[in-house]
Amino acid sequence: MNKMNSKDRGRKYNPPLLDDIKAVFFDLDGSLVDSMWIWGSIDDDYLSDYGIDKPLDLQSDIEGMSVVETAVYFQNRFHIDEPVEVMIGRWNDMAFDKYANEVLVKEGGLEFIKYCTDQGIKLGICSSNSRKLLETVLKKHGIFEFFDVIISGEDVCKGKPEPECYLNAARQVGVPVQNCLVFEDLVKGIEAGNRAGMITCAVEDDYSNDQWEEKVKNSDYCIRDYHSILNAYV
Repeated sequence: MNKMNSKDRGRKYNPPLLDDIKAVFFDLDGSLVDSMWIWGSIDDDYLSDYGIDKPLDLQSDIEGMSVVETAVYFQNRFHIDEPVEVMIGRWNDMAFDKYANEVLVKEGGLEFIKYCTDQGIKLGICSSNSRKLLETVLKKHGIFEFFDVIISGEDVCKGKPEPECYLNAARQVGVPVQNCLVFEDLVKGIEAGNRAGMITCAVEDDYSNDQWEEKVKNSDYCIRDYHSILNAYV
């Protein structure tokens, strides 16, 4: 499978997109699991502790940032002197129960993961989130052991749209970038996959519905759910 030219992106819908793919990398939040709804309220609650109203542009500003970059951003923008590791720990504590008990895998995701494993395709997570929450939700759904590599927002120097996480994942599983497929729900994540030289697939998510046309335009493929991929193979 060849990487599409930018003018050809977004024209493939519900395709048999696993041809020549040796590794599949998922962003987590909004791409593999339905969890983006959690973070708006956590930001509200965290900032309210400092008497700060959440700015309307906050979510768009921090999209794609690693959890460490987000903490530094909060320090600088809101003049919060809490150490980065303490801030991340508080966010983890605020989100833990929801990741452990309420966050669900996207429709068809479990079946798709198992199908890829059966086909010998390497699997990875490349997320801006913390390792604690990544492992919590993956273990909750019994899929942690399926992943050959997990890269969290604590493992990279630069978050998305920088391609660092995807390049590191490909290196760790020993697969050339042109044989890697990336699933992303946000434009900055898709850009990271494109900059890594990988095949990119936009995933529908309620949180980013307003980005759908831009996501389709910038990705090689797009899906509404993972069943649509399986239907082309099984």
